Amino acid sequence: MPFKPRHRRPLSEMTKIRSQVAGCGAYLPDRVITNAELAGRLDTSDEWITQRTGITQRHVAAEGQLTSDLALRAARRALEAAGMRGDDLDLIVLATATPDNTFPATATKVQAMLGMTKGAAFDVQAVCSGFVYALSTADNFIKAGQAKNALVIGAETFSRILDWEDRGTCVLFGDGAGAVVLRGVPSEGSNAERGILSTHLHSDGSNYDMLYVDGGPSLSQTTGHLRMEGKEVFRHAVQRLAEVVDEALEHNKLSYGDVDWLVPHQANRRIIESMGRKLGLPPEKVVVTIDRHANTSAASIPLALAEATGDGRIEKGQLVLVEAMGGGFTWGASLIRW
Repeated sequence: MPFKPRHRRPLSEMTKIRSQVAGCGAYLPDRVITNAELAGRLDTSDEWITQRTGITQRHVAAEGQLTSDLALRAARRALEAAGMRGDDLDLIVLATATPDNTFPATATKVQAMLGMTKGAAFDVQAVCSGFVYALSTADNFIKAGQAKNALVIGAETFSRILDWEDRGTCVLFGDGAGAVVLRGVPSEGSNAERGILSTHLHSDGSNYDMLYVDGGPSLSQTTGHLRMEGKEVFRHAVQRLAEVVDEALEHNKLSYGDVDWLVPHQANRRIIESMGRKLGLPPEKVVVTIDRHANTSAASIPLALAEATGDGRIEKGQLVLVEAMGGGFTWGASLIRW
Protein backbone atom coordinates (compact mmCIF):
# COMPACT_ATOMS: atom_id res chain seq x y z
CA MET A 1 0.00 0.00 0.00
CA PRO A 2 1.60 3.31 -1.00
CA PHE A 3 2.58 5.70 1.80
CA LYS A 4 0.34 8.71 2.11
CA PRO A 5 1.77 11.58 4.12
CA ARG A 6 -0.51 12.95 6.81
CA HIS A 7 -1.96 16.32 5.89
CA ARG A 8 -0.71 19.12 8.09
CA ARG A 9 -1.96 22.66 8.19
CA PRO A 10 0.49 25.33 7.09
CA LEU A 11 2.23 27.01 10.02
CA SER A 12 0.44 30.25 9.15
CA GLU A 13 -2.88 28.54 9.86
CA MET A 14 -1.87 26.84 13.11
CA THR A 15 -3.03 28.31 16.41
CA LYS A 16 -0.15 29.90 18.29
CA ILE A 17 0.49 28.90 21.87
CA ARG A 18 1.22 31.74 24.25
CA SER A 19 2.58 31.61 27.80
CA GLN A 20 0.18 33.17 30.27
CA VAL A 21 1.04 33.98 33.88
CA ALA A 22 -1.24 31.78 35.97
CA GLY A 23 0.05 32.70 39.41
CA CYS A 24 2.76 34.52 41.37
CA GLY A 25 4.38 33.80 44.71
CA ALA A 26 7.06 35.27 46.95
CA TYR A 27 9.05 34.55 50.07
CA LEU A 28 11.33 36.74 52.18
CA PRO A 29 13.36 35.47 55.17
CA ASP A 30 12.27 36.65 58.61
CA ARG A 31 15.57 38.31 59.55
CA VAL A 32 15.63 42.01 58.65
CA ILE A 33 18.78 44.14 58.75
CA THR A 34 18.15 47.88 58.77
CA ASN A 35 20.51 50.60 57.63
CA ALA A 36 20.84 51.69 61.24
CA GLU A 37 22.12 48.23 62.19
CA LEU A 38 24.71 48.33 59.42
CA ALA A 39 25.75 51.83 60.47
CA GLY A 40 26.54 50.41 63.90
CA ARG A 41 29.31 48.23 62.48
CA LEU A 42 30.38 50.00 59.26
CA ASP A 43 31.60 53.48 58.34
CA THR A 44 28.23 54.43 56.86
CA SER A 45 24.88 55.89 57.84
CA ASP A 46 21.19 55.41 57.13
CA GLU A 47 21.17 58.74 55.28
CA TRP A 48 24.19 57.80 53.11
CA ILE A 49 22.66 54.46 52.05
CA THR A 50 19.14 55.81 51.49
CA GLN A 51 20.22 58.84 49.43
CA ARG A 52 22.45 56.80 47.11
CA THR A 53 20.37 53.66 46.69
CA GLY A 54 16.85 54.09 48.05
CA ILE A 55 17.38 51.11 50.37
CA THR A 56 16.28 51.24 54.02
CA GLN A 57 16.42 47.54 54.94
CA ARG A 58 17.06 44.05 53.55
CA HIS A 59 16.05 40.47 54.44
CA VAL A 60 18.77 37.92 55.19
CA ALA A 61 18.46 34.13 55.27
CA ALA A 62 18.84 32.42 58.62
CA GLU A 63 21.77 30.15 59.35
CA GLY A 64 21.14 26.87 57.56
CA GLN A 65 18.41 28.37 55.36
CA LEU A 66 19.31 27.59 51.74
CA THR A 67 18.40 29.07 48.38
CA SER A 68 16.29 25.97 47.75
CA ASP A 69 14.32 26.65 50.94
CA LEU A 70 13.46 30.16 49.79
CA ALA A 71 12.66 28.94 46.28
CA LEU A 72 10.37 26.19 47.57
CA ARG A 73 8.26 28.58 49.64
CA ALA A 74 7.84 31.03 46.76
CA ALA A 75 7.06 28.15 44.38
CA ARG A 76 4.33 26.73 46.62
CA ARG A 77 2.66 30.13 46.89
CA ALA A 78 2.79 30.62 43.12
CA LEU A 79 1.28 27.17 42.55
CA GLU A 80 -1.46 27.90 45.09
CA ALA A 81 -2.27 31.16 43.30
CA ALA A 82 -2.44 29.26 39.99
CA GLY A 83 -4.63 26.49 41.44
CA MET A 84 -2.00 23.88 40.57
CA ARG A 85 0.11 21.25 42.28
CA GLY A 86 3.69 20.23 41.75
CA ASP A 87 2.73 17.21 39.67
CA ASP A 88 0.94 19.49 37.20
CA LEU A 89 4.31 20.93 36.15
CA ASP A 90 6.52 19.64 33.38
CA LEU A 91 9.26 22.30 33.59
CA ILE A 92 11.08 24.24 36.30
CA VAL A 93 13.63 26.91 35.42
CA LEU A 94 15.32 28.39 38.47
CA ALA A 95 17.40 31.54 38.11
CA THR A 96 20.10 31.90 40.75
CA ALA A 97 23.70 32.98 41.20
CA THR A 98 23.79 31.41 44.67
CA PRO A 99 22.85 27.72 44.24
CA ASP A 100 22.88 25.30 47.15
CA ASN A 101 25.75 23.34 45.61
CA THR A 102 28.05 23.61 42.61
CA PHE A 103 25.95 20.72 41.27
CA PRO A 104 23.38 19.32 40.90
CA ALA A 105 21.02 22.13 39.95
CA THR A 106 19.05 23.64 42.83
CA ALA A 107 15.97 23.35 40.60
CA THR A 108 16.10 19.54 40.86
CA LYS A 109 15.93 19.75 44.67
CA VAL A 110 12.86 22.01 44.38
CA GLN A 111 11.39 19.60 41.82
CA ALA A 112 11.62 16.71 44.28
CA MET A 113 10.20 18.70 47.19
CA LEU A 114 7.22 19.80 45.05
CA GLY A 115 6.45 16.22 44.01
CA MET A 116 7.03 16.91 40.32
CA THR A 117 7.83 13.58 38.63
CA LYS A 118 7.85 14.42 34.92
CA GLY A 119 9.59 16.81 32.60
CA ALA A 120 12.78 18.68 33.47
CA ALA A 121 14.23 21.05 36.03
CA PHE A 122 17.41 23.07 35.69
CA ASP A 123 19.13 26.30 36.78
CA VAL A 124 19.91 29.42 34.74
CA GLN A 125 22.70 31.80 35.76
CA ALA A 126 22.59 35.38 34.48
CA VAL A 127 22.89 37.11 37.88
CA CYS A 128 20.43 40.02 38.19
CA SER A 129 19.05 39.36 34.69
CA GLY A 130 18.47 35.74 35.62
CA PHE A 131 14.70 35.90 35.97
CA VAL A 132 14.25 37.46 32.52
CA TYR A 133 16.55 34.79 31.05
CA ALA A 134 14.62 32.04 32.86
CA LEU A 135 11.28 33.52 31.76
CA SER A 136 12.46 33.56 28.15
CA THR A 137 13.66 29.96 28.39
CA ALA A 138 10.39 28.67 29.82
CA ASP A 139 8.35 30.73 27.35
CA ASN A 140 10.22 29.20 24.42
CA PHE A 141 9.73 25.67 25.80
CA ILE A 142 5.99 26.35 25.94
CA LYS A 143 5.80 27.91 22.48
CA ALA A 144 7.73 24.95 21.06
CA GLY A 145 5.24 22.50 22.58
CA GLN A 146 7.85 20.95 24.89
CA ALA A 147 6.07 22.05 28.07
CA LYS A 148 2.53 22.96 29.06
CA ASN A 149 2.92 24.23 32.61
CA ALA A 150 6.20 25.80 33.73
CA LEU A 151 7.44 27.21 37.01
CA VAL A 152 9.94 30.06 36.76
CA ILE A 153 11.76 30.94 39.98
CA GLY A 154 14.26 33.61 40.95
CA ALA A 155 15.91 32.80 44.28
CA GLU A 156 19.03 34.16 45.95
CA THR A 157 21.01 34.10 49.20
CA PHE A 158 23.40 36.90 48.26
CA SER A 159 24.23 37.45 51.93
CA ARG A 160 26.49 34.38 51.64
CA ILE A 161 28.75 35.99 48.99
CA LEU A 162 29.00 39.49 50.47
CA ASP A 163 32.05 40.98 52.14
CA TRP A 164 30.31 42.44 55.19
CA GLU A 165 33.21 44.82 55.75
CA ASP A 166 32.86 46.40 52.27
CA ARG A 167 30.33 49.20 52.69
CA GLY A 168 30.24 49.73 48.92
CA THR A 169 28.59 46.35 48.29
CA CYS A 170 27.20 44.76 51.46
CA VAL A 171 24.59 47.50 51.97
CA LEU A 172 23.10 46.90 48.51
CA PHE A 173 21.89 43.30 48.57
CA GLY A 174 19.34 41.08 50.26
CA ASP A 175 17.94 37.54 50.13
CA GLY A 176 14.59 36.34 48.84
CA ALA A 177 12.69 34.35 46.24
CA GLY A 178 9.86 34.94 43.80
CA ALA A 179 8.11 32.62 41.36
CA VAL A 180 5.59 32.66 38.53
CA VAL A 181 3.64 29.80 36.98
CA LEU A 182 3.30 29.89 33.19
CA ARG A 183 0.55 28.03 31.38
CA GLY A 184 0.49 27.35 27.65
CA VAL A 185 -2.79 28.63 26.19
CA PRO A 186 -3.97 28.78 22.56
CA SER A 187 -3.77 32.37 21.35
CA GLU A 188 -7.36 32.74 20.24
CA GLY A 189 -10.62 34.29 21.37
CA SER A 190 -10.30 36.07 24.73
CA ASN A 191 -6.73 34.79 25.04
CA ALA A 192 -5.57 36.18 21.69
CA GLU A 193 -3.68 39.13 23.17
CA ARG A 194 -2.81 37.86 26.66
CA GLY A 195 0.48 36.33 27.76
CA ILE A 196 4.17 36.90 27.13
CA LEU A 197 4.41 38.95 23.94
CA SER A 198 8.19 38.75 23.55
CA THR A 199 11.49 38.53 25.42
CA HIS A 200 14.79 40.14 24.45
CA LEU A 201 18.16 39.02 25.84
CA HIS A 202 21.69 40.41 25.51
CA SER A 203 25.15 40.05 27.03
CA ASP A 204 28.60 41.61 26.71
CA GLY A 205 31.44 39.59 28.22
CA SER A 206 33.98 42.36 27.71
CA ASN A 207 32.64 43.88 30.95
CA TYR A 208 33.07 40.66 32.93
CA ASP A 209 35.29 42.21 35.61
CA MET A 210 33.03 45.14 36.50
CA LEU A 211 30.64 42.99 38.55
CA TYR A 212 31.81 39.54 39.62
CA VAL A 213 32.57 37.18 42.49
CA ASP A 214 36.28 36.59 43.14
CA GLY A 215 35.96 32.84 43.69
CA GLY A 216 34.56 29.66 42.20
CA PRO A 217 35.33 25.93 41.83
CA SER A 218 37.45 26.35 38.69
CA LEU A 219 39.30 29.42 39.98
CA SER A 220 40.00 28.81 43.64
CA GLN A 221 37.66 26.18 45.11
CA THR A 222 36.24 28.92 47.34
CA THR A 223 32.93 30.75 47.03
CA GLY A 224 34.51 34.20 47.04
CA HIS A 225 32.95 37.62 47.54
CA LEU A 226 31.06 40.00 45.29
CA ARG A 227 33.13 42.81 43.76
CA MET A 228 31.72 45.74 41.80
CA GLU A 229 32.75 48.91 39.99
CA GLY A 230 29.62 50.77 41.02
CA LYS A 231 29.87 53.88 38.83
CA GLU A 232 30.60 51.87 35.68
CA VAL A 233 27.78 49.43 36.36
CA PHE A 234 25.37 52.34 36.84
CA ARG A 235 26.45 53.99 33.59
CA HIS A 236 26.10 50.81 31.54
CA ALA A 237 22.77 49.93 33.18
CA VAL A 238 21.09 53.20 32.20
CA GLN A 239 22.24 52.86 28.59
CA ARG A 240 21.56 49.15 28.07
CA LEU A 241 18.17 49.14 29.76
CA ALA A 242 17.00 52.07 27.65
CA GLU A 243 18.09 50.21 24.51
CA VAL A 244 16.38 46.93 25.35
CA VAL A 245 13.13 48.65 26.39
CA ASP A 246 13.01 50.39 23.01
CA GLU A 247 13.76 47.07 21.30
CA ALA A 248 10.89 45.29 23.07
CA LEU A 249 8.36 48.02 22.27
CA GLU A 250 9.43 48.36 18.64
CA HIS A 251 9.27 44.58 18.16
CA ASN A 252 5.62 44.63 19.25
CA LYS A 253 4.77 47.88 17.45
CA LEU A 254 3.95 49.54 20.76
CA SER A 255 4.87 52.90 22.25
CA TYR A 256 5.80 54.17 25.71
CA GLY A 257 2.22 55.26 26.25
CA ASP A 258 0.96 51.68 25.88
CA VAL A 259 2.82 50.48 28.99
CA ASP A 260 0.63 50.22 32.09
CA TRP A 261 3.27 49.01 34.54
CA LEU A 262 7.05 48.98 34.72
CA VAL A 263 8.39 46.19 36.94
CA PRO A 264 12.15 46.70 36.89
CA HIS A 265 15.02 44.87 38.51
CA GLN A 266 15.45 46.51 41.89
CA ALA A 267 19.13 47.53 41.83
CA ASN A 268 19.15 51.25 42.48
CA ARG A 269 16.31 53.73 42.94
CA ARG A 270 17.93 56.28 40.63
CA ILE A 271 18.07 53.76 37.77
CA ILE A 272 14.44 52.80 38.39
CA GLU A 273 13.33 56.44 38.36
CA SER A 274 15.33 57.06 35.19
CA MET A 275 13.51 54.26 33.37
CA GLY A 276 10.13 55.46 34.63
CA ARG A 277 10.82 58.96 33.27
CA LYS A 278 11.93 57.53 29.93
CA LEU A 279 8.57 55.76 29.57
CA GLY A 280 6.65 58.82 30.75
CA LEU A 281 5.11 56.79 33.56
CA PRO A 282 4.01 58.46 36.80
CA PRO A 283 5.81 57.08 39.88
CA GLU A 284 2.70 55.20 40.95
CA LYS A 285 2.92 53.07 37.77
CA VAL A 286 6.44 51.85 38.58
CA VAL A 287 6.61 48.93 41.03
CA VAL A 288 9.31 49.69 43.60
CA THR A 289 10.39 47.30 46.35
CA ILE A 290 14.08 48.18 46.67
CA ASP A 291 13.46 50.24 49.81
CA ARG A 292 12.34 47.13 51.71
CA HIS A 293 14.02 44.27 49.82
CA ALA A 294 17.31 45.83 48.57
CA ASN A 295 18.80 44.17 45.49
CA THR A 296 17.78 40.50 45.54
CA SER A 297 19.34 39.80 42.12
CA ALA A 298 17.30 37.23 40.14
CA ALA A 299 14.56 37.29 42.78
CA SER A 300 13.79 41.01 42.54
CA ILE A 301 11.41 41.04 39.56
CA PRO A 302 9.26 38.05 40.62
CA LEU A 303 9.13 39.44 44.17
CA ALA A 304 7.85 42.74 42.76
CA LEU A 305 5.37 40.97 40.47
CA ALA A 306 3.99 38.95 43.37
CA GLU A 307 3.51 42.09 45.44
CA ALA A 308 1.84 44.11 42.66
CA THR A 309 -0.51 41.28 41.66
CA GLY A 310 -1.25 40.36 45.26
CA ASP A 311 -2.38 43.86 46.18
CA GLY A 312 -4.42 44.24 42.98
CA ARG A 313 -2.32 46.90 41.25
CA ILE A 314 -1.64 44.79 38.15
CA GLU A 315 -4.92 43.79 36.52
CA LYS A 316 -5.97 41.49 33.70
CA GLY A 317 -5.39 42.96 30.26
CA GLN A 318 -2.74 45.46 31.33
CA LEU A 319 0.65 45.69 29.61
CA VAL A 320 3.56 44.96 31.95
CA LEU A 321 7.18 45.66 31.06
CA VAL A 322 9.94 43.91 33.00
CA GLU A 323 13.63 44.68 32.53
CA ALA A 324 16.93 43.87 34.23
CA MET A 325 20.68 44.10 33.96
CA GLY A 326 23.30 42.05 35.79
CA GLY A 327 26.88 40.87 35.87
CA GLY A 328 28.40 39.56 32.69
CA PHE A 329 27.13 42.06 31.61
CA THR A 330 23.72 40.56 30.88
CA TRP A 331 20.51 42.45 30.25
CA GLY A 332 17.02 41.82 28.95
CA ALA A 333 13.35 42.79 28.85
CA SER A 334 9.98 41.17 28.41
CA LEU A 335 6.53 42.49 27.57
CA ILE A 336 3.59 40.67 29.14
CA ARG A 337 -0.11 41.24 28.52
CA TRP A 338 -1.56 40.27 31.90
